[in-house]
Amino acid sequence: MLSIDWSVKSGWSSPSIHPFGDIAVHPAISGLHYAIQLFEGLKAYRCADGRILMFRPLENMKRMRLSAHRACLPDFDGDELLKCIAEMIRLDKDWIPAAEMSSLYVRPTMIGTEPTLGVQPPGSAKLYVLTGPVGPYFSTGIFQPVKLFADPSYVRAFHGGSGNQKLGANYGPTIAVQKIAEQNGCQQVLWLLGKEEYLTEVGSMNLFVLCLNEKGDKQLITPPLDGVILSGITRSSVLEMASQWSDVEVLERVITMEETLAMLTDGRLLEMFGLGTACVVCPISDIFYKGHLIHIPTMENGPVVAKRILEQLTDIQYGKVVDHPWQYRIC
Repeated sequence: MLSIDWSVKSGWSSPSIHPFGDIAVHPAISGLHYAIQLFEGLKAYRCADGRILMFRPLENMKRMRLSAHRACLPDFDGDELLKCIAEMIRLDKDWIPAAEMSSLYVRPTMIGTEPTLGVQPPGSAKLYVLTGPVGPYFSTGIFQPVKLFADPSYVRAFHGGSGNQKLGANYGPTIAVQKIAEQNGCQQVLWLLGKEEYLTEVGSMNLFVLCLNEKGDKQLITPPLDGVILSGITRSSVLEMASQWSDVEVLERVITMEETLAMLTDGRLLEMFGLGTACVVCPISDIFYKGHLIHIPTMENGPVVAKRILEQLTDIQYGKVVDHPWQYRIC
């Protein structure tokens, strides 16, 4: 693992790559009591020719710095941290699976370590990075559809909050709702917001909807980054990629549950899927909403666009596309 300590007096220490092990901390650190902590998630991929690549890791470094600012944790040089992570991956490269849709998950984390019970910016912090081999994110397997639990009485984030940052405090409170979803036969939660019941995120994934407008033209819609939704690296990549297509209009706009149901009734909703680093693309087959299981015809429609996105993304990630600007070569 990689570890770097910081203090307000001394700044950042020299980075250290060392054997994996426990971290000893004072029981009063702010990272434990006030959730002054953050994390990131990215992957290293093994190509068929033996190259090791990462996918747009500098974007993760940018987002991590934004999260640090929101949590009153110290700023850092993203380019330098990425160099340290790359060196650790080179040392751990034998742990990167060669199996299809497998990779080495990389988890940068920063915690406030000042041993005080005062509610204040920490005077010390620790940045560390863990890695581990992973396969498909869901137990349902690769590209298998999931059912969503949607209940407007539960809210993941709100305007003016920190839902658009990758902070641990955003994730812990969602686990209880995830358990309710599972009790209702669902794999994930569709988070709704406000009396309008805006669709926001799917679990920890960004949401995309493929539909036909009233003229019959195809539109790929995702909710806008309005301070509630995390700015996903996969999300921004798909927006950039799909904007080059000639057969689909790409839109960032709000979409409500009422509009979703109306599109289903009219036969205009074609596909719905989540996107993220962990799952890449996750098709959605049903939504459990107000006691009713509502079927989404994603799989009946191919799903042509979801599969197209998955193929184009993974071709870049696993090096089938050579020398793409989104690739960061480790070795």
